[in-house]
Formats: sequence, C-alpha cells, structure tokens
Amino acid sequence: MKTMTAPLTPAEETAEIENAIRSLHASPNDAVDYPRLQRVLELTSAAVLAVDVLVVFFSVVWRYALHDPLEWSEEVARALMITLVFFGAASVLGRSRHVGIDSLRGVFPKSWLPYILRLCDWVIAFVAMSLAYTTWLLLEISNDQTTPTGLPQTIFVLPVLIGSLLLSVFAMTHALKKFGRHALVSGLLGAVVVGGVLALQTFWPDHALRPMHVLLFGFLFCLVAGVPIAFSLTFGALMFFLLEPSLSVMVFAQQVAAGTDHFVMLAVPFFILAGMVMECNGMSSRLIELLLRMFGRLRGGLNLIMVTAMAFFSGVSGSKLADVAAVGGILMPAVRQTRQNPNEAAGLLAASAIMAETIPPCINMIILGFVANLSIGGLFLAGILPALAMAIALSILAYYTGRKVDVSVVFIKPRPMGKLIGGALVGLIMIVMIGKGVASGVATSTEISSFAVVYAIVAGWLAFRELNSKVLVKLFVDAASMSGMVLFIVAAASSVAYALTVEQIPHALAELMVSLAHDYGRWMFILISVLALILFGAVLEGAPALIIFGPLLTPIAVQLGYNPLHFAIILVISMGIGLFSPPFGLGMYATCAIAQVRLQDVVKPYLKYLAMLLVTLIVIIVWPDLSLWLPRRFGFS
Repeated sequence: MKTMTAPLTPAEETAEIENAIRSLHASPNDAVDYPRLQRVLELTSAAVLAVDVLVVFFSVVWRYALHDPLEWSEEVARALMITLVFFGAASVLGRSRHVGIDSLRGVFPKSWLPYILRLCDWVIAFVAMSLAYTTWLLLEISNDQTTPTGLPQTIFVLPVLIGSLLLSVFAMTHALKKFGRHALVSGLLGAVVVGGVLALQTFWPDHALRPMHVLLFGFLFCLVAGVPIAFSLTFGALMFFLLEPSLSVMVFAQQVAAGTDHFVMLAVPFFILAGMVMECNGMSSRLIELLLRMFGRLRGGLNLIMVTAMAFFSGVSGSKLADVAAVGGILMPAVRQTRQNPNEAAGLLAASAIMAETIPPCINMIILGFVANLSIGGLFLAGILPALAMAIALSILAYYTGRKVDVSVVFIKPRPMGKLIGGALVGLIMIVMIGKGVASGVATSTEISSFAVVYAIVAGWLAFRELNSKVLVKLFVDAASMSGMVLFIVAAASSVAYALTVEQIPHALAELMVSLAHDYGRWMFILISVLALILFGAVLEGAPALIIFGPLLTPIAVQLGYNPLHFAIILVISMGIGLFSPPFGLGMYATCAIAQVRLQDVVKPYLKYLAMLLVTLIVIIVWPDLSLWLPRRFGFS
C-alpha cells in the first residue's frame, strides 16, 4: 500500500472536493494510482471479452455446420462474462468512473461536503471488502461442486473474489489517498453508525431496526451523497443481509454474482462493442455522410437526418449514450458549420435518443426482458412500431423547425458517391442482419450480437482499412470497461431485488396497485407506473429503474389485463423520458457535454420535442396493437 500522505489543511481538503467530483467524469486517460495494475487489468478484461465473443461465435458456427452443439460453451461464456463484469468494474473504479449523482449533494450544508465526499470513499471500500469476504465464504462451499457439464463450480465464484479484491485495493487507495481530518472523522462516524446498527441487532434485538428500513435509508442516503449507483445499491443490500437473522451474509455475494450469471446478458457487452467498432471503422461516418448529402438540402434536412441516424445506430450499439456520442459527434460539427442553432439540435438529439429506446437491440430491453422473464425477441419486435411512431412525430416537428443546409460547407472534400454508397451498405447489411436474426428466431440475441461484432471487425477492416490493431485493442478495453460498469449495476440491483422478495415487497406492492386499479381504474395503475419510471429513470440512470420496477410491475399489469410486451414497451419509453429529462436526467447531461452546449440553454427548445414524445406515449398506451402487431405476426404474443 502507498505511504500515507501528510494530513491536509481544511482549505486544501475543501479544494479537493471539486477535483474529486470532476473525477467522476474524468477521461479514461487520466492518471491512476497503480498504472501498471490498471493497464494489466484493462488488457485482461479486453482479452476476456475477445475470448467470450469467439466462444459464442464458434459455438453457433459449430452447431449449425456440424449439428453438434458444444455443451460446455454456454457455461464457459457465462464464466467469462462474470470475469468481465467484476474485472471491468474494478478497472472503472481505478479510474473513478462509476456513475453517481453528485448534483444531489446540494441538500447538505456546504460545510458538510468535505465529510460527505470522504464518507463516499469509505462506503465503497466497506462494500468492496465485504463482497470479497462473503465471496470467500461462498468459494469454500463451492470447491467440491461441479456444473452440469462437469466443470468446477469455482469458475463462477473465483472471478468474483478476484474482482472484489481488486475493487478493495482501489477503494482503500482512494479512501486513504488524501487522509486528513475530514477522512478520519467521516470514517469514524460511518463505522460508529454501522456498528451501532449491528450492535442493536446483536445485543438489543427488541430495539433493532428493521432490515428493509435500513436498506432503503442506506440506499437513499448513499444516492444523495453521491456514492456511485452500483455501490449505493450494494450498500443497502449488504446492510439488509447483515441484519436479517434468517439469512447467511454469504447470500449477499451469491446474489451479486447471480445478477450477471445469465447467458442472455452477454448481448449487452457484445452490442456495446459492435457499436464502438462501427463508429471507429468508418461505417458510421459514411452512413451519415450519405444521408446528409442525399437529404441535407431539404427543409429541416439535418434535423431529419439526426432522427434517422439515431434510429440506425440504435439498431447496432444498443446503448443510448453510445448512440448520442456517435451521432452527436458527427452531426453537431455540421450543425455549427451550417450556422444552425446548436441548442435546438441538442434538444432534438436527446429526444431522438428517447425515440430509439425501443429499437432493437436496445440494452435496456434486454435487461428488462431478463428481469421480468419476457421474450427478448418478442420485446424487440414490440418496440419497432412505437419507435417508428415517435420518429414520425419528431420528424414532423423537426421539419417545421428546421431549414435547408448547404452541404458543400460541411464536406469540403466529399467522398466519391459510388464508394460512399458501397461503404454505407456495409453498415446497413449489419443492421439488417441483426433485425432478420431477431425476427426469424434463427439465433438468440446473444448469438446474433457475437456475429455483429465479428462482422463489424472483419467487414469493416476489409472494406475501409481504417481499423488497426492498436485501435482495436483500445476498443476492446473501452467496451470491457463500459460493460463492467453497466452490468455491475445489474449485479448490484439483483441483490436488492432478492431482499425485496424476501420481505414480500412485490406482493404488498401488487396488492396496493391492484387496489388502486379497482378503486380508480386501470388507468391509475398505468399513470403511476409511467410517473415512477420517469422519476426513477432520471435518478437511477435507466437500467436500475427497470431492474427494480420491471419484475414488480409487470405481473400486476398482466393481472389487470395488460399484455406484458405492451406494458414493457411503456416502461422502457417512460424510463427513456426520465433519463433525458432535466434537471436530473443523466442522459441529458451527457447530450449537452457531447454537443458542447449548456443545459439551461437546451431546456427551452427541448420541451416541445419532449411534449411530442409524451403525446406519442399516450397513443402507444391507448392503442396496444401498435406494440403487439409485429410480435403476433411472428408468434411471440
């Protein structure tokens, strides 16, 4: 461990607050405490992702070519994914890039902020070390167990242990890096509070706090304090398992590991990687240049292209923030070159990202399908027509608010049209391949995503030669880090979901929602569901909101007569609206950062697009066939 630095003066430590907050959004190239360890960890995560892609890809080829499935391939792929998640989560923590909501810290007095900031470091360290300890307990009972194909069960547990130990190293380094009065006081205070709660449970059980109350308070406090979302969830769940006498604390590690131990979830890192490759190998830029040169001279042409491009890229990357980065990074310079309003364009960019939430292969739909036990293929098909309806609504508004563009100003050295069309077709083939594979049921979404990665790399390299080995390694590193961050949130939410199930919260919520529906009609249930997803979609960054509310609300919706695929599309759209809603929506902040505009300047032009999306959502709610026509045509509903 590094030698402890000298205590900071209050002024120095207060100055560190802003630096620490900025580190939440720091560049991946920023300095880290253990650069060699960080680099080895990132390269290992990238290698694991690459091997996982190859395992899934060749298992499908082997199955179809030789009609002899590799029985071990799914278990190996799952083990590699668990490794990817926890190694990736550790590498993201090493760069302080786990997503948190630091804007809510304003509820605390300003004099508290240095203590709150240091307390966040201690919470992360406490969670990481507790996860390592409980995983060690789980490993001890897994040593003699084997999987159905005869592989040792430890292949699913050992990566969690190693990853949590790495998390502990980075977490303790951050906690002790600037050790001073604020760190000491906040650490002691946190230890006293946690120790006091545990002491009540052990020595004065009659006065003990209810585990579920501690979970909720711990999660909400951590969220407001700025603890990253994944660690806020795991802290609440950890306190529940420590206080619940009927459960072993080992169940904490078991549930966190189980949250990512599912083959279908591999589609998330694979689609993220495919989208990144498409952006770097030239597919994205060629497709957007073709659209701009074909339609840019129409009134509102650039606006229409922004909506269309977002729809195209959503069908590849599956990640909304990746879509915004790909489309905004290319089109926003064109907006400025043609002297159009960048605030208006940023508002449309955010609204288009909401529209694209239900275009397959959206990662959030994959996650919701998994947690709510719904068909992924059915969800993909159910989202197409609602997305088309939102795209048409946005396009009509964008047409009337836009103007013509001088394309020659944007492309001083345009590509030859023949080569441009050919290059764009390479990307379109990939999009069609994904859509056809999902609709036909030839392969699972995970298997299709592995083909998308291989196609993007091979076809892109052969067609454009813009992807060298150095860039490819960086792509795998970035995709592994992003995947680790996203799926670690899923793992954390899984432990909370288990705690909610133990406390029968879903049953109680179901009774309440059914009662409201009986008293005020089914529309009250839908209204509450939409408002809940908008609110928590903004605060919890999308996926956690769906993970928590999806399995709770979907069974109630079915009980009230709603088709689960239709209801799921309503939830996903509502979550997307929350994610890109000011003032808390993280997606809106990301859009403003990519577009290089100020949030307060974007809100006014954005509101008309948001209103249009809300009207379209109402149409989707009252007209179920818009969501269900395609799934019924292909036998999913």
